[in-house]
Amino acid sequence: MSTAESLHPALFARLVDGLYVEAMVMADEARAYFDRYAEAERSRLDVMTRLSFTCESLKVTTRLMHVIAWLLTQRAWQRGEVSDEALRDPKYRLGAAAPTEAAVLAGMPGTARDLVLGSQSLYDRVVRLQQSMLPDEVPRSGGEAGAPSPAHDLLLRLERSL
Repeated sequence: MSTAESLHPALFARLVDGLYVEAMVMADEARAYFDRYAEAERSRLDVMTRLSFTCESLKVTTRLMHVIAWLLTQRAWQRGEVSDEALRDPKYRLGAAAPTEAAVLAGMPGTARDLVLGSQSLYDRVVRLQQSMLPDEVPRSGGEAGAPSPAHDLLLRLERSL
């Protein structure tokens, strides 16, 4: 029995709705910060830190969009628009998102760091919820230990070329 089936439908709906509101608020905060306020902070950073900053803004956006898409799918399932069987299709899974390295996080301005940590926390909570709903399946993750990060690989190549 999945978590969604074991919880009272109204409780599960409230959980999904609460996570959805949190994700939308965070997405709005991230957009406002990275679009408007980050330019002044970014201009004070060295080239490599600036590139890391840009990569992290994309990671935040990716995490949040994956979470929002997954939550919208859960809402569709609750309304009967997606069947239980269809919900098991990998296309309805939470998309993989690359983690942020501690060294990169340490060099970021405070607001950016808060957004990165907040998006990671929200993403991790939704991953756990999905895993509890599909206990027989191996979790899909872009942030597994030892898995190379495409953004990190790009940064390393850029460092070598300078």
